[in-house]
Amino acid sequence: MSKLTKNQKAVIAKFDAAKEYKLDEACELVKEITYTKFDSSVELHINLGVDPRKANQMVRGVVTLPHGTGKQTRVLVLCTPDKENEAKEAGADYVGLDEYIDKIKGGWTDVDVIICTPSVMAKVGIIGRILGPRGLMPNPKTGTVTMEIGKAVKEVKAGKIDFKVDKTGIVHAAIGKVSFSGEQIYDNAKELLSAVIKLKPQTLKGTYMQAVSICSTMSPGIHVDVKSVE
Repeated sequence: MSKLTKNQKAVIAKFDAAKEYKLDEACELVKEITYTKFDSSVELHINLGVDPRKANQMVRGVVTLPHGTGKQTRVLVLCTPDKENEAKEAGADYVGLDEYIDKIKGGWTDVDVIICTPSVMAKVGIIGRILGPRGLMPNPKTGTVTMEIGKAVKEVKAGKIDFKVDKTGIVHAAIGKVSFSGEQIYDNAKELLSAVIKLKPQTLKGTYMQAVSICSTMSPGIHVDVKSVE
C-alpha cells in the first residue's frame, strides 16, 4: 500500500468521510481540503429518487448562479445577418452561421454554449448528431433557441447554466471555483438546489432528494445533510 502524501494527510486531518455536514460547513470545508496549484472547480452532485427513463420524471432546468461559475464561458451564436450586431454587442465570442456550421462538421466544437434563432434551427439540426453528445445542442427549454439573442448571451455570460438529471438519477453541476469565498459557493449551491427542488415531479412517490455531495476537481466528496438544504 502506497504511503499517504503530505496533502492527503492534511485532508484526513480536516475531513470526516463518514460525516454529513451542513451545507454552509461543506462549502467552507471544500476550500480547506483542496490543495491543487490551479483554481479548481467546485461541483455539486444531487442524487434524486427519480427514474429518468420516464418522461414525467425527467428533471431539467436552467438557473442563474448569483456569483457565476468563475469560468470564462465561450458563446457561439448561429443567426442570420440581421441579428449579428446584437449578438456581438452582448459579448458573444463567435457569431455567424454557415461558416461555423461547416467548421463544426469538420470537428470544431471549441465553445461552451451555442445560441441560435428559431429560423436557423433547420440548419443547426443537421449537426445535431455532433452537438447532442457534447451537450451543445440549442434548446428552447434552456433559452438557447430565442429571438432575444442579446439577452440570452448576457445571461449565459453572467452565470446562467442548464442542468439535467443523468441516466443514473444524478444532477451534476459546476457551481464555482475554490477561489470563491465559502459564502459565494453557498449562495450558488442554494440557488441550484432551490431550482432542483422546484422541479420535483408530481408523479414521484418516495424520497425526492436522496443525497447531496460537494467536491472540487481533486478533492474527495463531502456528504451534505439533505435536511440542511430542503
